[in-house]
Amino acid sequence: MTEKKNKTEKEQKVSAVAGKEKNVGTRGRTFEGFVTKKFPKRVVVEFERKVYVKKYERFYKKITRLHARLPDSMANDINVGDHIQIRECRPLSKIINFMVIKKVRSDEQEKAK
Repeated sequence: MTEKKNKTEKEQKVSAVAGKEKNVGTRGRTFEGFVTKKFPKRVVVEFERKVYVKKYERFYKKITRLHARLPDSMANDINVGDHIQIRECRPLSKIINFMVIKKVRSDEQEKAK
């Protein structure tokens, strides 16, 4: 009788942990860019940066693409073309090292400008 009771308590604890969303801490660099692709749990963010070439004493534009984890609470708010902010976190998978922090402005606001 006590064994059955212990099993049910363990099952309840496991289901409670499985139901919670993992809380991932962020640290390090922060970037802003545009969403180019959206997947169920991640987005691809693209932004331009200038890189200096010492030999030619010039700058050139370089496009950087980063994959970021999309929290379940923000999945409906963010769409392709939106300008978002991402922050570095621990490696979540082979290609995901960033988390979406907030939406800066939407695609409609960009088109209105």
